[in-house]
Amino acid sequence: MNSFELYFRLGLQHILDINGYDHILFVLALCAVFIPRDWRKVVILVTAFTIGHSITLALATFRLINVNSELIEFLIPVTIAITAFITILNPKPASGKGLSINYFFALFFGLIHGLGFSIYLRSLLGKEASIWQPLLAFNLGLELGQLVIVGIFLLATSILVGIAGVSRKEWTLVVASMVFGVALMLMLETKFW
Repeated sequence: MNSFELYFRLGLQHILDINGYDHILFVLALCAVFIPRDWRKVVILVTAFTIGHSITLALATFRLINVNSELIEFLIPVTIAITAFITILNPKPASGKGLSINYFFALFFGLIHGLGFSIYLRSLLGKEASIWQPLLAFNLGLELGQLVIVGIFLLATSILVGIAGVSRKEWTLVVASMVFGVALMLMLETKFW
């Protein structure tokens, strides 16, 4: 297995690992208002998140920025809680061609999530001669993993909202409320306190 494939798989496994559910929760909080026909918007949203966390992941991996890991471990569930709470307050997507606040959350909060990934990736890279290719491969693996998660979520949404007749608003509120509750528990469990 070449280096690119190895880091691609590591990125994919990292996002799909159930132990990394904080990332999955954030993606669900971002996408809770969307249904399958919105898939283009969802892909843009997920890609905005990838761009955000790729920026700080690269900066931290190159040691251009350094932050307290306990603070980041606290801020990650804060970003999840904020996103879920805003979704609870407004459980429908932005109308028309305007940008939803979720795009801002995806990009801006992605910066914080990237700092969390940097600790993991830096330990993996060790003394690699060049980290550009592993960094790119890892991010592409994360992107694919996020798209898999979103695909499963949109399929579940399609079944529940489209076939079983669950109200779209109720489904969004249930998802966002569950994510919000878990995010609050994660915030309380961090060592930051």
